[in-house]
Amino acid sequence: MSDPTPPSDNPAPADAALRLAELSGEVARLKDTLLRSHADQQNQQRRHQREREELRKFATAGLVEDLLPALDALALGLESAAKQAEAKAVAEGFRMAIQQLRTTLTGHGLAEINPLGLVFNPAQHEAVGQQPSAEIPEGNVVLVARLGWSLNERVLRPAAVFLSSGPAR
Repeated sequence: MSDPTPPSDNPAPADAALRLAELSGEVARLKDTLLRSHADQQNQQRRHQREREELRKFATAGLVEDLLPALDALALGLESAAKQAEAKAVAEGFRMAIQQLRTTLTGHGLAEINPLGLVFNPAQHEAVGQQPSAEIPEGNVVLVARLGWSLNERVLRPAAVFLSSGPAR
């Protein structure tokens, strides 16, 4: 026996609604996937930009660290030459060379850490001793044995300091 209803090219309305709901769900999933992929790509681009910026800011850190002892030696030479009357011209030459070098390095993000009289900060200072002081409160820096340096706010070398132990007893 054959089916009394002839076949139709039009699907039943319930089948069409079901198919439409399936396709709508698929479109929503694909849209969500596309949006997530786009967000991931933007995040990755921002992360790469930050990494490039960090690399640019600190690429010279090794060179600058290697120059710090030479800068220290120049400063000691200036101190020594300034104490001798016949070496005034040499002292002025040292002073100019040091100033030029500091200006150049400062332009590239180098900053001096000179904490004299400030509260001890272990992130920027290295305590090498204590000495009594009636003027400087206990725990503050009373003497800077060696200047510290930071590059773009990152400590390259902490300042070597003596801390006040308060008034002598």
